[in-house]
Amino acid sequence: MNRDLINQAMTDGIELRKQCMETLSQPLLDAAQAIVDCLQGGGKILACGNGGSAADAQHFAAELVNRFEINRRGLAAIALTHDASVITSIANDFSFDRVFSRQVEALGRPGDLLLAISTSGTSNNVTAAAEAATSAGMHTIALTGRDGGDLGHNNNIKVHINIPHNSTPRIQEMHITCLHIICSLVDQHMFGETP
Repeated sequence: MNRDLINQAMTDGIELRKQCMETLSQPLLDAAQAIVDCLQGGGKILACGNGGSAADAQHFAAELVNRFEINRRGLAAIALTHDASVITSIANDFSFDRVFSRQVEALGRPGDLLLAISTSGTSNNVTAAAEAATSAGMHTIALTGRDGGDLGHNNNIKVHINIPHNSTPRIQEMHITCLHIICSLVDQHMFGETP
Protein backbone atom coordinates (compact mmCIF):
# COMPACT_ATOMS: atom_id res chain seq x y z
CA MET A 1 0.00 0.00 0.00
CA ASN A 2 1.28 3.43 -0.92
CA ARG A 3 0.32 6.83 0.53
CA ASP A 4 1.61 8.49 -2.63
CA LEU A 5 -1.27 6.97 -4.60
CA ILE A 6 -3.77 8.40 -2.11
CA ASN A 7 -2.13 11.82 -2.15
CA GLN A 8 -1.97 11.87 -5.96
CA ALA A 9 -5.65 10.95 -6.32
CA MET A 10 -6.64 13.67 -3.85
CA THR A 11 -4.38 16.26 -5.49
CA ASP A 12 -5.66 15.42 -8.97
CA GLY A 13 -9.25 15.77 -7.74
CA ILE A 14 -8.54 19.13 -6.12
CA GLU A 15 -6.81 20.48 -9.22
CA LEU A 16 -9.63 19.30 -11.48
CA ARG A 17 -12.22 20.99 -9.26
CA LYS A 18 -10.26 24.24 -9.39
CA GLN A 19 -10.10 24.02 -13.18
CA CYS A 20 -13.82 23.24 -13.45
CA MET A 21 -14.84 26.15 -11.20
CA GLU A 22 -13.72 28.48 -13.98
CA THR A 23 -15.38 26.64 -16.86
CA LEU A 24 -18.56 24.99 -15.56
CA SER A 25 -20.50 27.77 -13.83
CA GLN A 26 -22.50 28.76 -16.92
CA PRO A 27 -23.19 25.22 -18.18
CA LEU A 28 -24.38 24.23 -14.69
CA LEU A 29 -26.68 27.25 -14.51
CA ASP A 30 -27.97 26.49 -18.01
CA ALA A 31 -28.57 22.83 -17.15
CA ALA A 32 -30.45 23.69 -13.97
CA GLN A 33 -32.59 26.22 -15.87
CA ALA A 34 -33.41 23.66 -18.57
CA ILE A 35 -34.50 21.17 -15.89
CA VAL A 36 -36.60 23.79 -14.09
CA ASP A 37 -38.24 24.81 -17.38
CA CYS A 38 -39.00 21.17 -18.16
CA LEU A 39 -40.47 20.39 -14.74
CA GLN A 40 -42.47 23.62 -14.48
CA GLY A 41 -43.85 22.94 -17.94
CA GLY A 42 -45.21 19.57 -16.80
CA GLY A 43 -42.38 17.51 -18.30
CA LYS A 44 -40.17 14.85 -16.82
CA ILE A 45 -36.48 14.03 -16.77
CA LEU A 46 -35.20 10.79 -18.32
CA ALA A 47 -31.63 9.85 -17.39
CA CYS A 48 -29.27 7.25 -18.82
CA GLY A 49 -25.66 6.07 -18.79
CA ASN A 50 -23.57 2.90 -18.54
CA GLY A 51 -21.68 1.45 -15.59
CA GLY A 52 -20.81 4.19 -13.11
CA SER A 53 -22.81 6.60 -15.24
CA ALA A 54 -25.84 4.31 -14.87
CA ALA A 55 -25.44 4.65 -11.11
CA ASP A 56 -25.20 8.43 -11.51
CA ALA A 57 -28.40 8.46 -13.60
CA GLN A 58 -30.23 6.51 -10.89
CA HIS A 59 -28.72 8.67 -8.15
CA PHE A 60 -29.87 11.87 -9.88
CA ALA A 61 -33.38 10.53 -10.49
CA ALA A 62 -33.63 9.55 -6.82
CA GLU A 63 -32.60 13.04 -5.69
CA LEU A 64 -35.39 14.55 -7.81
CA VAL A 65 -38.15 12.04 -7.08
CA ASN A 66 -37.52 11.87 -3.34
CA ARG A 67 -35.55 14.87 -2.04
CA PHE A 68 -32.10 16.37 -2.09
CA GLU A 69 -31.38 18.57 0.93
CA ILE A 70 -34.80 20.08 1.59
CA ASN A 71 -38.25 18.59 2.06
CA ARG A 72 -40.32 19.45 -1.00
CA ARG A 73 -42.70 17.72 -3.38
CA GLY A 74 -41.32 14.97 -5.58
CA LEU A 75 -40.10 15.92 -9.05
CA ALA A 76 -40.72 13.79 -12.14
CA ALA A 77 -37.63 11.78 -13.10
CA ILE A 78 -36.98 8.28 -14.41
CA ALA A 79 -33.66 6.46 -14.74
CA LEU A 80 -33.65 4.31 -17.89
CA THR A 81 -31.05 2.01 -16.33
CA HIS A 82 -32.91 0.01 -13.70
CA ASP A 83 -35.46 -2.26 -15.41
CA ALA A 84 -33.60 -5.47 -16.24
CA SER A 85 -36.54 -6.95 -18.18
CA VAL A 86 -36.85 -3.91 -20.44
CA ILE A 87 -33.09 -3.56 -20.97
CA THR A 88 -32.44 -7.24 -21.69
CA SER A 89 -35.44 -7.62 -23.98
CA ILE A 90 -34.37 -4.62 -26.07
CA ALA A 91 -30.76 -5.81 -26.15
CA ASN A 92 -31.91 -9.30 -27.18
CA ASP A 93 -34.50 -8.29 -29.78
CA PHE A 94 -32.63 -5.32 -31.25
CA SER A 95 -29.17 -4.50 -29.87
CA PHE A 96 -27.52 -3.05 -26.77
CA ASP A 97 -27.10 0.19 -28.72
CA ARG A 98 -30.89 0.67 -28.51
CA VAL A 99 -31.51 -0.04 -24.81
CA PHE A 100 -31.99 3.65 -24.02
CA SER A 101 -33.28 5.03 -27.33
CA ARG A 102 -36.15 2.53 -27.36
CA GLN A 103 -37.18 3.68 -23.89
CA VAL A 104 -36.96 7.32 -24.96
CA GLU A 105 -39.25 6.47 -27.89
CA ALA A 106 -41.73 4.85 -25.49
CA LEU A 107 -41.60 7.31 -22.60
CA GLY A 108 -40.36 10.62 -23.99
CA ARG A 109 -42.73 13.41 -24.93
CA PRO A 110 -42.20 16.93 -26.30
CA GLY A 111 -41.11 19.11 -23.40
CA ASP A 112 -39.38 16.28 -21.55
CA LEU A 113 -35.62 16.36 -21.04
CA LEU A 114 -32.92 13.70 -21.37
CA LEU A 115 -29.86 13.65 -19.13
CA ALA A 116 -27.31 11.67 -21.15
CA ILE A 117 -24.19 10.68 -19.20
CA SER A 118 -21.08 9.24 -20.85
CA THR A 119 -17.60 9.46 -19.36
CA SER A 120 -16.02 8.99 -22.79
CA GLY A 121 -18.73 10.70 -24.82
CA THR A 122 -18.59 7.72 -27.18
CA SER A 123 -21.23 5.39 -25.71
CA ASN A 124 -23.32 4.36 -28.72
CA ASN A 125 -26.46 3.67 -26.70
CA VAL A 126 -26.31 7.06 -24.94
CA THR A 127 -25.70 8.90 -28.23
CA ALA A 128 -28.64 7.00 -29.76
CA ALA A 129 -30.82 8.07 -26.81
CA ALA A 130 -29.90 11.71 -27.47
CA GLU A 131 -30.88 11.31 -31.13
CA ALA A 132 -34.18 9.70 -30.12
CA ALA A 133 -34.80 12.58 -27.70
CA THR A 134 -34.37 15.10 -30.50
CA SER A 135 -36.83 13.15 -32.64
CA ALA A 136 -39.31 13.15 -29.76
CA GLY A 137 -39.13 16.94 -29.34
CA MET A 138 -37.08 16.74 -26.16
CA HIS A 139 -34.02 18.68 -25.07
CA THR A 140 -30.83 16.91 -23.96
CA ILE A 141 -28.22 17.74 -21.37
CA ALA A 142 -24.98 15.87 -22.04
CA LEU A 143 -22.56 15.12 -19.22
CA THR A 144 -19.25 13.94 -20.69
CA GLY A 145 -15.51 13.66 -20.11
CA ARG A 146 -12.33 13.77 -22.18
CA ASP A 147 -13.02 15.74 -25.38
CA GLY A 148 -16.80 15.17 -25.23
CA GLY A 149 -16.83 12.54 -27.97
CA ASP A 150 -19.72 12.14 -30.39
CA LEU A 151 -22.26 12.92 -27.70
CA GLY A 152 -20.68 16.22 -26.72
CA HIS A 153 -20.27 17.32 -30.33
CA ASN A 154 -23.89 16.60 -31.25
CA ASN A 155 -25.39 19.89 -32.47
CA ASN A 156 -28.78 19.02 -30.94
CA ILE A 157 -27.46 19.02 -27.36
CA LYS A 158 -29.01 21.91 -25.41
CA VAL A 159 -26.37 21.97 -22.65
CA HIS A 160 -22.99 20.23 -22.65
CA ILE A 161 -21.19 19.80 -19.34
CA ASN A 162 -17.73 18.50 -20.13
CA ILE A 163 -14.98 17.40 -17.74
CA PRO A 164 -11.81 17.75 -19.85
CA HIS A 165 -9.77 15.02 -18.15
CA ASN A 166 -8.61 11.56 -19.21
CA SER A 167 -9.06 9.72 -15.90
CA THR A 168 -12.43 7.95 -15.68
CA PRO A 169 -12.49 8.06 -11.84
CA ARG A 170 -11.74 11.80 -11.75
CA ILE A 171 -14.39 12.47 -14.43
CA GLN A 172 -16.98 10.45 -12.53
CA GLU A 173 -16.16 12.27 -9.29
CA MET A 174 -16.82 15.57 -11.04
CA HIS A 175 -20.00 14.24 -12.66
CA ILE A 176 -21.59 13.50 -9.30
CA THR A 177 -20.43 16.88 -8.00
CA CYS A 178 -22.08 18.57 -10.99
CA LEU A 179 -25.30 16.62 -10.47
CA HIS A 180 -25.42 17.60 -6.81
CA ILE A 181 -24.89 21.26 -7.71
CA ILE A 182 -27.71 21.04 -10.27
CA CYS A 183 -30.00 19.55 -7.61
CA SER A 184 -29.23 22.47 -5.28
CA LEU A 185 -29.87 25.00 -8.05
CA VAL A 186 -33.17 23.35 -9.00
CA ASP A 187 -34.38 23.29 -5.40
CA GLN A 188 -33.35 26.92 -4.86
CA HIS A 189 -35.06 28.11 -8.05
CA MET A 190 -38.27 26.08 -7.70
CA PHE A 191 -38.74 26.22 -3.95
CA GLY A 192 -36.68 29.21 -2.84
CA GLU A 193 -34.88 27.17 -0.25
CA THR A 194 -31.36 26.05 0.46
CA PRO A 195 -30.29 23.85 3.38
